[in-house]
Amino acid sequence: MIKLICVGKIKEKYLKDAIDEYKKRLSKYTKLDIIELKDITYKEIDKVKKEEGELILKNIKQTDNVIILDIIGQELTSVELTEKLEQLERENSDLTFIIGGSYGLSDEVKNRANYSLSFSKLTFPHQLFRVIFLEQLYRTYKIRNNESYHK
Repeated sequence: MIKLICVGKIKEKYLKDAIDEYKKRLSKYTKLDIIELKDITYKEIDKVKKEEGELILKNIKQTDNVIILDIIGQELTSVELTEKLEQLERENSDLTFIIGGSYGLSDEVKNRANYSLSFSKLTFPHQLFRVIFLEQLYRTYKIRNNESYHK
């Protein structure tokens, strides 16, 4: 099972449509649970990260294998990502991915992570990144099953 914890709600229809499409495609391979948390924007950055971090941590079980999506994480190719996710699933089949808010993740969430993954040194809007992440997750399942999508 894959759990994706995201800070912020998707408002744009085109992003919702893309997310729904990848959720549908992924349903062939895994159960996917997307948890949207409140986006906090009214305080200073450290307080926002702390508050969002507390919300994130409330949605993580003690046994979850947590992968944070962070700009300073390890960068992998799609094939390497497939191999890494297979390795992590062998350790614990329940993977929890976290996409933070506009200011990133709190130290408490980073410390809870079992692995830190970066898709790029570029900064993406977290709403758009959700689509990018789901597409890459779908790609890993296609690679894993020797299906032609990934080429």
